[in-house]
Amino acid sequence: MPGVFDRKRRRAIVRKISEDYEDALSTYFGTKRPDQVAAKYQHTGYVAALESCGVEVEILEVLEGHPDCCFVEDTAIIFEDTAVICNPGHPSRAGEVESIAKRLSKEFEIQKMPTDTMMDGGDVIFTGTELLIGLSTRTNANGAAFLSKFAAERNIPAQIIDVPKTTLHLTTVCSVPRNGTIIAAEGHLRPDQLEMFEEVIWVPEDEAYAANTIAFEDGRIIISEGFPITIERVRNAGFEPVIVPMSEIMQADGSLTCLSLFIG
Repeated sequence: MPGVFDRKRRRAIVRKISEDYEDALSTYFGTKRPDQVAAKYQHTGYVAALESCGVEVEILEVLEGHPDCCFVEDTAIIFEDTAVICNPGHPSRAGEVESIAKRLSKEFEIQKMPTDTMMDGGDVIFTGTELLIGLSTRTNANGAAFLSKFAAERNIPAQIIDVPKTTLHLTTVCSVPRNGTIIAAEGHLRPDQLEMFEEVIWVPEDEAYAANTIAFEDGRIIISEGFPITIERVRNAGFEPVIVPMSEIMQADGSLTCLSLFIG
C-alpha cells in the first residue's frame, strides 16, 4: 500500500512555504516567530533529502491566506486506492483540504470525513500491521472512530492512543522506521502505550523533536539536525541517518513528516 502503509515511499506531494508563514500556528516548539525566508531554504533542503532517497517529489503552489499550508500530511490519509480527506482540528486550516482533494482525485477515490469528525493526518501512523490513531487536540473521538471503521473494512486493525497535551500530534513524538520498531520521545509517551512493539528507541525528552523521522526500506532515515543523542541511537539501531536542518519548520510546530504526503 502507498502512503502511510509502507516504507517504499516512491512518490510524495509537498507544498511551498507560504508568504504568510510567519503567522503559522505555533504552540509547542516555537521560541520565536517563524522566519519565512529561512523556512523556504530549509524546505528546499528537505525536498532534496527526499529526492536523494529516491522519492519523486511533486511541489504544489502556495495557498494564499493559509500560513500552515506546507504541512500537507494533515490534510489526507492515503489508503491503497482511496484518499480520506481530513477535517483539520484547527479552524484556520479548513481551507487547505479542498485543494488537496482536487489533486488527489486525479488518481484516488475520495472519501470525505463526516462533519462531526475532527482529524489531522499527523495523528495517524501505520506500524506495518495496524494503524495507531492519536486522540489529541486536533483529532476527536468521532474522527478516530470513523477512521478505525474505515480501516477495519479494509482488514487493517487500529488502536487508539491518547496523545498527551504536552504535544501536538502523535507523529510529533514518535515514528515507526521499520516493522516492530518505534522511535518515541521520553516524557510524552509511556512504555505501556507501546507494548505492541518489539523494540523502542527512546529519545531524550530534550530531543523529543527528533522522534519524528522518515525511514526507507534500504535503512536510510531522514532525521532532524541538532539532536546528537537521537542520531547516535538511531545509527546504533542499524539505520543510516540523512540529517536535515529543520529549525524554522520547528518554530511553526512542524516536523519532517508534516511536510509531505506520500502517495505511492
